[in-house]
Amino acid sequence: MQRKNFTEVTEFVFLGFSSFGKHQITLFVVFLTVYILTLAGNIITVTIIHIDHHLHTPMYFFLSMLASSETVYTLVIVPRMLSSLIFHNQPISLAGCATQMFFFVILATNNCFLLTAMGYDRYVAICRPLRYTVIMSKGLYAQLVCGSFGTGLAMAVLHVTAMFNLPFCGIVVDHFFCDIYPVMKLSCTDTTINEIINYGVSSFVIFMPIGLIFISYVLIISSILKIASSEGWKKTFATCASHLTVVIVHYGCASIAYLKPKSESSLEKDLLLSMTYTIITPLLNPVVYSLRNKEFKDALCRIVGRNI
Repeated sequence: MQRKNFTEVTEFVFLGFSSFGKHQITLFVVFLTVYILTLAGNIITVTIIHIDHHLHTPMYFFLSMLASSETVYTLVIVPRMLSSLIFHNQPISLAGCATQMFFFVILATNNCFLLTAMGYDRYVAICRPLRYTVIMSKGLYAQLVCGSFGTGLAMAVLHVTAMFNLPFCGIVVDHFFCDIYPVMKLSCTDTTINEIINYGVSSFVIFMPIGLIFISYVLIISSILKIASSEGWKKTFATCASHLTVVIVHYGCASIAYLKPKSESSLEKDLLLSMTYTIITPLLNPVVYSLRNKEFKDALCRIVGRNI
């Protein structure tokens, strides 16, 4: 079969929020404010957990890892997105796009499995309280964190290798960063294999953690129902409420974004949905986990009082 000749594409341009016209400056101010709050919240969370020895527990270790991962995750995407709202049609090289996609997939997958590890931690704390310190040893939670990152690394290598072996004809990416589907649409050739890889990876990264978290919460709820006092029931459930809130938002957005049929895609809806899991969800972590957490607020008061 004769091989077709394709013009070599060396860079892409993001379409971004150009369809929002004059509202782009407003979006810039809003997104910049949320981004600063996200960075500040996650950095403060990591710092306080590191400084205060009362928070040196598996739950807060996972929270600090999640906050660190979310911080880098937003750094990979948001600064360039903010820049594109002010300076339009800025190109990104093929290598730059591949690098952004690589770190995006690693960190997004890492976050999914860290949330799963946090669900397991809550299960052990509530259902096996007497053996908690034995089960949740430093070795185990280090393995869980390394496993989360290692899974992300494997998924990123698979995605980026398959994607950037494709020939590209188009240069305009219908997005504000190098996400998988918008870049795939620019290929000159059939992308069925890549679509299968994407659905397989997305299904694994979404449904595997959801399944494990679901099992954890079924066991947690069965234990909560055995608690006689309503006060004890409320206190126990409160320890899981923050985690459950972030899980619902995180996996809800990811499922809609990566598992919906392509026929249901809409540029404006896709952009706003992407904003949810690139900026809003990372902001939820310090707000939901930390500011509503008595132990964390007590630690913050101790550190502030110590430095006054």
